[in-house]
Amino acid sequence: MERLNSKLYLQNCYIMKENEKLRKKAQLLNQENQALLSELKQKLSKADTKGNPEGNTIPELNLSSSSNPDPSSSGNP
Repeated sequence: MERLNSKLYLQNCYIMKENEKLRKKAQLLNQENQALLSELKQKLSKADTKGNPEGNTIPELNLSSSSNPDPSSSGNP
């Protein structure tokens, strides 16, 4: 029983390390995504100010409302 407990403990430690790696990667990807979104909005804004008589035909891009800006606040301790 103690051997099984030790094995499960080690597996849990490994999973927690992997989870932390994935959380950090998710944060980096989210930052990159936000930067790209900002860049795209700036380009669209510049293109719109150059003259688009029909208005902006591209719908509002606001991914931040549907994505969690802080993946570490997912509720998992």
